[in-house]
Amino acid sequence: MPPRPAKFMGWLRRPSSRPVRVPLALLLTVGGVFSFLPVLGLWMLPLGLMLLAQDLPFLQAPIARTLGRIERKWIERKAAKRRS
Repeated sequence: MPPRPAKFMGWLRRPSSRPVRVPLALLLTVGGVFSFLPVLGLWMLPLGLMLLAQDLPFLQAPIARTLGRIERKWIERKAAKRRS
């Protein structure tokens, strides 16, 4: 990740940033639901849910499982690409 976005994400994940993080996560989630509109996209939904998972413990396990599954598939796909 480039330095500026990485710095912003580091700040956003701090416990003191909760008043900014929760509304931003809700906006991203709602924007992802309305992904059929121009500018808004489906990419906003998982990003909003990941931010919400920082503050809502019941979302942490499903998000972790999903990210683990995505990472495994990514690695499998890379390995298959190298073999062929």
